[in-house]
Amino acid sequence: MKAKKSLGQNFLIDTNVINNISKVINAQENDLIIEIGPGKGALTKELIKKNCYVICYEIDIDLKEYLNTLENTKTKIIFQDILQSNIEEDIKDIKYNNLFVVGNLPYYITTPIIKYLINTHLNISEMVFMVQDEVADRFSSKPNSKDYSSITLYLQYYYDITKLFKVSKNSFNPIPKVESAIIKMVKRKELLNVNEDKYFKLINDSFKLKRKTLKNNLKDYDFQKIIPILNKYNLSENVRAEEIPENVFADISNNI
Repeated sequence: MKAKKSLGQNFLIDTNVINNISKVINAQENDLIIEIGPGKGALTKELIKKNCYVICYEIDIDLKEYLNTLENTKTKIIFQDILQSNIEEDIKDIKYNNLFVVGNLPYYITTPIIKYLINTHLNISEMVFMVQDEVADRFSSKPNSKDYSSITLYLQYYYDITKLFKVSKNSFNPIPKVESAIIKMVKRKELLNVNEDKYFKLINDSFKLKRKTLKNNLKDYDFQKIIPILNKYNLSENVRAEEIPENVFADISNNI
């Protein structure tokens, strides 16, 4: 079967990579793994060996001949776009301890899928994704990095994110134009003590024009209230957003 460009399909064929992904998913027998975009089931076969519950969401019904053979009493394949699914309804009858999500995400909808999962009412312990290498850098970046951005802070508000390893484009069929990487997202035990709407608006506004200083990006704010907070952390009023850690953004958010 040929991969469909319209669905961003690139089938993972490197068994070493498949095994390494499976190893970082620490699911036990009474846990549940949701796999997004199983393709021909290369990783699915390894997940099934963990003897836990596995639910796969695949948008391409032409893959039924590969995936339906993998179904058993603890493994179910749902042929549906994950963004159109009702995961809570689909898993309501499964009694599980911890929930994991794994997937080789189409690059053009990586962020919407992760945001969708965050905005569900699911208590997802860990997520492991194959993403474009530069996206992995952006999601896992730290202050004073060119990759540090508002989406970095948004995702890291909920999860501790680690870039685990790169994956060569030669590990796929067909070969994509970009390199990939595996990221692991572990749910934070405690969230920042902030008003979420206010905090997320602040970080979005702060990174509105990345080459501008924080002061220039926050012209609609009372910047006189922000200066003492910056001074407290030895930051100049001419600082750029990419230099500011999340705890400082949280402090600003709570005091404006």
